[in-house]
Amino acid sequence: MATPSLASQQPLAHSDSRPQLSHKPGRATLVLFFGLLLAGIAYTAWSLKQDVTASGTVITTVTPFLLLGLALLIALGFEFVNGFHDTANAVATVIYTHSLPAPVAVVWSGLCNFLGVLLSSGAVAFGIIALLPAELILQVGSTAGFAMVFALLLAAIIWNLGTWWLGLPASSSHTLIGSIIGVGVANALMHGRDGTSGVDWAQASKVGYALLFSPLIGFACAALLLLALRALVKRKELYQAPEGRTPPPWWIRGVLILTCTGVSFAHGSNDGQKGMGLIMLILVGTLPMAYALNKTMPSEQALQFSAVAEVTRQALVHTAPGPAPANPRQALTAFIAEPKANPQLVPALAALTGMIGDQVKGYGSLKRVPAEAMANVRNDMYLASETIRLIEKKQLVAFDADTHSHVLLFKTQLDDATRYIPLWVKVAVAIALGLGTLVGWKRIVVTVGEKIGKTHLSYAQGASAEVVAMCTIGAADMFGLPVSTTHVLSSGVAGTMVANGSGVQTRTLVNLLMAWVLTLPAAMLLAGSLYWLLNQIF
Repeated sequence: MATPSLASQQPLAHSDSRPQLSHKPGRATLVLFFGLLLAGIAYTAWSLKQDVTASGTVITTVTPFLLLGLALLIALGFEFVNGFHDTANAVATVIYTHSLPAPVAVVWSGLCNFLGVLLSSGAVAFGIIALLPAELILQVGSTAGFAMVFALLLAAIIWNLGTWWLGLPASSSHTLIGSIIGVGVANALMHGRDGTSGVDWAQASKVGYALLFSPLIGFACAALLLLALRALVKRKELYQAPEGRTPPPWWIRGVLILTCTGVSFAHGSNDGQKGMGLIMLILVGTLPMAYALNKTMPSEQALQFSAVAEVTRQALVHTAPGPAPANPRQALTAFIAEPKANPQLVPALAALTGMIGDQVKGYGSLKRVPAEAMANVRNDMYLASETIRLIEKKQLVAFDADTHSHVLLFKTQLDDATRYIPLWVKVAVAIALGLGTLVGWKRIVVTVGEKIGKTHLSYAQGASAEVVAMCTIGAADMFGLPVSTTHVLSSGVAGTMVANGSGVQTRTLVNLLMAWVLTLPAAMLLAGSLYWLLNQIF
């Protein structure tokens, strides 16, 4: 059976096949929306109160809680904007193929985003944090630390809202990473250093390659998948555009709903983690007594931790038996700011490793670390972990096989003690992202559904673009890499249009390319300027 030619495709001007997008929310929808919003706020407040009470902290002032409330509001606001900015990536195809009515598609996408956040691994969250200047993470509770968090979140929100208003499918991941780089460069310049020293460029390059190649992968793989379908599946109805507003055959509809589900879930699991990582920084800065260390670590694991620390210390002393500096923390902090090999590096790391092991052994478990010492213990652990990471990455020290294995095991235990995400943080981010998908989705949906190709999206084109987006984002999540759902799916739709001979709308592609090119420098400039301004004000 021959597949349809270009002539059989419906042009976008046909209003009969255009989906109904103007739906006013009903009373039940509004009740559900505000009910979930209030439930999320109540659960977050209750969880915070429980955690602070369990930490044994005596509350003497409400100032930290006011600061925390503002920071959480901005962080969750970023996830909310991320939700309605990126909803179109999952629902445009099912809406424009009439597989689901727009309100049903949006609610279903929101639910899948919610579940994706809850079941995420957390790897992307800490991959994002690794891009931040280590010296600011060590002083996250200071003015500079809060200026960093506020600046990068506000810059990301401003740019996302601007591109959403123009109907441009720009990348939230791209925006946030540009904001992080902007803060790092501004921080270095403000301290009289070369601007390039404020960013971990190796980690930034790793993330940058993921953002650069994912749209190309989306374009090429979606095009190839559509061509493979045309060669292998000879079902005429699969390659036709919808006739009027009639839903497709059940099996096509099932495939499209399944791909929408997969993209929504993958988006939640990847994009939701960015907010989680930043919220954990905020919590560590405002309430270190409750969130600086992973208190869920069992006591027996804490004892093992101190034993591993001692073995690692001895191995490091054997590697470099020279005297340790008088202040190992200061020496390692200077190393992190400018990673260069020096004779005091390994002795300083050995000394700090021994100090960390003695602290944990003395307290017996992380739960017993006093509130006033919690932030210092965490900073020591983070400083040691970051030092080991930089030594490994830059290959500054030649460890023998045994020492190398001990050092890596010790780093794993350090990360287990400091890198964790409480359930309530996941729930709060999941609600913010899920509710965001219910608002403001129409602008980007119209761009993806109508303004990329010159003809109406066929069933096979929609499914091909969604399958590639789902697989690409899922793979990135496994490797802890943030990728742009927006770029992958938009380029996938363009790829299917080219493969189908339908043609693409040059103006839209130019706008998308401009948004892709300008997002990084615009976010850098916005975040760097806001960081400088907030430091001047506060």
